[in-house]
Amino acid sequence: MRMRVVAAIAVVSVFFLGLMLGSQAAAAEPQNGSEPMAKPRLRAAQWERERPPYETPLEKEQQRKMEKARNENRQQDLKRDTARLLELATELKEYVDKTNESVLSVEVIRKAEEIERLAKSVRNKMKG
Repeated sequence: MRMRVVAAIAVVSVFFLGLMLGSQAAAAEPQNGSEPMAKPRLRAAQWERERPPYETPLEKEQQRKMEKARNENRQQDLKRDTARLLELATELKEYVDKTNESVLSVEVIRKAEEIERLAKSVRNKMKG
């Protein structure tokens, strides 16, 4: 008998809990043609994916100009970085030529690490 009472109380509790949660969900939804809730802010990548496919001619022109400016900046960065890379490689060769086979300077290791970082940066910029 006691088990039936506990089971009945559990069923009634779950029923009322469902009613309360359902009423809260219904309150959060717009009713009778009212404005829908505002969407959460989107990141730039999400915005580009969810953006409508249509653009005005002015937007297309602005997009083209911005892309051209980014490409020009990237090209300038590449030229500067490759010139620096050449300079560092030349310095590294000079340091290695000055040392013998049993001594390796800390400066040589630092130059090699700097060349590696710069080479990775150049590679990433070339990828776009």
